[in-house]
Amino acid sequence: MTELNVWQYVDDYFMTKLLSENEHLNTALQANKAAGIPEIDVSPTQGRLLYLLAKMKSAVNILEIGTLGGYSSICLAQALPQAGKVVTLEINEEYAKVAKQNIANAGYGPKVEVIVGNALDTLPNLKNAGLLFDFIFIDADKPNNPAYLKWALKLAKSGALIIADNVVRNGEVTNENSEDERVRGVQEFIDLVKANPRIEATAIQTVGVKGYDGFVLAVVN
Repeated sequence: MTELNVWQYVDDYFMTKLLSENEHLNTALQANKAAGIPEIDVSPTQGRLLYLLAKMKSAVNILEIGTLGGYSSICLAQALPQAGKVVTLEINEEYAKVAKQNIANAGYGPKVEVIVGNALDTLPNLKNAGLLFDFIFIDADKPNNPAYLKWALKLAKSGALIIADNVVRNGEVTNENSEDERVRGVQEFIDLVKANPRIEATAIQTVGVKGYDGFVLAVVN
C-alpha cells in the first residue's frame, strides 16, 4: 500500500468516525465537479478543522480570500453565531456563481457575501468600508500570498486568527532554489510572518486525501 493510499484510508477512517454526514457539503462538491471547478477544496477533515477553529475563536466576522466553489465558505459559515458574517473573495465569475448557489442551497446565503474580482482590488474596498475581521482564511493564488498577508494585517482585529493553506507543497517550501512562483510566494509569506512582531505563528504539516501539504496558523497581537 502506498503512502497516499494509507493517508486516504486514514482520512476515510476519521471522516467515518468523527464527521457526521453533511448533505450540503456533499452537494456543493458535486455541483463544483459538474461545473468543472478544480477539485482543490480543503478536504472534509480540513474543513472541519476550519469550522472548529472559527468556533473556538467565537468568530463573528470572517474573511476568506479564495472562494472557489464555496465549500470552505460553508464550513466557516457553520461556525458563525446568529449575527455573524463571512466575506469571501473570488476572482473567477463562473466559480463565484456556483459558490453563491452552493451557499444558498446550504441555507447560508444571508450570512455569506461573495465578492467577485481580483482580491488585491477588492481588499482595499473592505478597508475603506471600515471592516475588520477576527478570523481570516487565505487560500487563493500562492504568488500573491505576501500581499494577502499585508492586507490581512490591515483588516485584522487585535487577536485575530489568520490561517493560510497549502504552505508545504509536498515539501517544496524548503527548496531555496525553487523556481515555482507558488513556492516562492509561500516562502516570502512565511518570511513576512517571521519578521512581523505583531504575529505569533506556527505551521502544521498535513497528509490525507489531498496529499502532503499544511497550514500556517497565526495570531495577530
